[in-house]
Amino acid sequence: MTVFAYGRVSTVDQNTDLQITALKKEYPDSVYREEKVSGTSLKKRPVLNLLLDMIAQGDKLVVWKLDRLARNMKDLVEIVDLLTEKKAALEILDQKIDTNTATGKAFLQMLGVFAEFETNLRNERQMAGIAAARAKGKHLGRKCMLSEK
Repeated sequence: MTVFAYGRVSTVDQNTDLQITALKKEYPDSVYREEKVSGTSLKKRPVLNLLLDMIAQGDKLVVWKLDRLARNMKDLVEIVDLLTEKKAALEILDQKIDTNTATGKAFLQMLGVFAEFETNLRNERQMAGIAAARAKGKHLGRKCMLSEK
């Protein structure tokens, strides 16, 4: 069995130090890969997709937290279905979820729903903040580069 540990942060300004520490403590001999890219789309995550291609029967994909793997139910279900098809497992360290068990699979699905809900709430707050700033006449985006002369 090979353990594939995956870490992700959304921007190049962030780091995966906490994830690396937790993953390597639990699985010191794992194949560890990370990427700095938004988790909103599975299609735009080449490192994760490479790991999913490499995983074979009996292997395990391990992540520190669920939101490091998927931000919406569609992607989560796609990943879990692929791993199930390959007879591989998924483990999420901080919630102690392992899809090798029926309880782990059910709990993962519930957490996925709440992760997507949290993302949707964050987007709503962001849009409300932008609307409030515009209503106050604030300019959003980068500064104008051309003068009016």
